[in-house]
Amino acid sequence: MSIIYNEPSLFLASEQEEFDDIIFPPNDLWSEEPPLESDLHRQQMDLLIRLLEWWWRNRQDFYVSGNLTIYFNQNQKKSQDFRGPDFFVVLNTERKPRRSWMIWEEGKYPNIIIELLSPSTAEIDKGLKKQLYQDTFRTFDYFWFDPETLELAGFHLVDGKYQPLEPNPQGWLWSQQLELFLGVNNSQLRFFTSDGQLLPTPEEVATEAETLLAKYREQFGELPES
Repeated sequence: MSIIYNEPSLFLASEQEEFDDIIFPPNDLWSEEPPLESDLHRQQMDLLIRLLEWWWRNRQDFYVSGNLTIYFNQNQKKSQDFRGPDFFVVLNTERKPRRSWMIWEEGKYPNIIIELLSPSTAEIDKGLKKQLYQDTFRTFDYFWFDPETLELAGFHLVDGKYQPLEPNPQGWLWSQQLELFLGVNNSQLRFFTSDGQLLPTPEEVATEAETLLAKYREQFGELPES
């Protein structure tokens, strides 16, 4: 089977023709997503966003967010046709704050989506949303993770259908779009590089630097003044 390499976000020619005849709603719609269900869910979403923003801090060609409304239907019936993934990334776009993600403005669907499972959403995340992200969004990488049970699953779009990702020996799943592994570390979903290094938070980087400095001082004394 061959992997689809075209942008999942680009409209088909027939879709674009239909878009040309539509009068769209305002281009400044606010997100309509409710709060996440628990502290675990909120902390996990915030962690993923912060990790990627720090890892790609020198890049300006991506957008990462979570629990933010994506308005997508061609007729844009605001009351029906929108979704708010818990975490998503769009590549090859401008890195700037947004009130929501509007397909008729951005022209792109997410390259990767992660949903955080809960008892009230798991069935939808594994069924309706998975089908939507496959058939309508055509999002290359889709993952779900349960912050309580630590269940992790991932899928990659192959010939228009999601195929399950096989975990590596550590139990991690590879995201082709991010070029990173996703895996559980200390009961949290984290990113890992292709060579197995954990992506650190800014706080973890600072802690590591302080630890190294303390070891240096123990061995060599205070740093020389410049």
